[in-house]
Amino acid sequence: MTASPPPDVLDRFAVPDDVERLDGGQGCSVRAGDLALSPDRDPVLQEWLSPVQARLAYELDLAPGRHPLRLVMPVPARDGEWVVDGWAATRFEPGVVVCHDLDLVLATGRLLHAHLASAVPECPALLASPPTSPSRWDRAEALAFTPRAQWPSDLPAPVRTLGALLDDTPLGPSQLVHRDLASNVLLDPRGSALVIDLSPAWRPVLWAEAICVVDCVLWHDAPLTALDAWRTGRERQAMLRALLFRMLSDEPSQLESYRPALDVVVPDLLGHPLAHPSG
Repeated sequence: MTASPPPDVLDRFAVPDDVERLDGGQGCSVRAGDLALSPDRDPVLQEWLSPVQARLAYELDLAPGRHPLRLVMPVPARDGEWVVDGWAATRFEPGVVVCHDLDLVLATGRLLHAHLASAVPECPALLASPPTSPSRWDRAEALAFTPRAQWPSDLPAPVRTLGALLDDTPLGPSQLVHRDLASNVLLDPRGSALVIDLSPAWRPVLWAEAICVVDCVLWHDAPLTALDAWRTGRERQAMLRALLFRMLSDEPSQLESYRPALDVVVPDLLGHPLAHPSG
């Protein structure tokens, strides 16, 4: 577990040193005063993303009428930096609860992605090339969209077998998407959906939705029947890439955890080691 922010970080974000660990995510975020602080943030990424997010969050909060969608507001340090020693801040939102209702999370994601497509109409250079210091999620995303012939030879056989099912079916245009929606949609006291921890990728919306569906099914008690719509066509191709993304990003590997989803999406592979990763 990541330690609490050091005194210099708290000072530069102008918050007291009485911190409280927050639930959810990786269990590493803390509340300090009126801010939520999260570690392990990429300063280069946040220098681009945080102003985009702040502008959209402001516009959404100022929209007239009911606010079906809100975006958490990033907050810079006193010197204008968005990341201090790996820590980034957002405005703390009291009274929120995590939403795991799949239909509501998906609807929130579609509304968010429509706003992101308008706010960022072209792929930024930062997302057009591999990051200098890729995270395990960055590496997994890249492999999920890399032709199988170019994969490294040391990937687990079950993963390579799943990759053999990929084809060139188009998943729709790429745009700025949130690749980790399932645990990052909250409901505020007014009932508005509040999206936090924006994890950016320049990929098709359908892929982001597939990740959301499989996450909700495997980890948040959504019914397995939610996967039925992802068994054929481009939906299946999006789900295959979503499953590969999750399977490849796990540290340590948890291939067996994906068997319930695999049994629905790729029932033709029942009996293959893919369906029994420990075999």
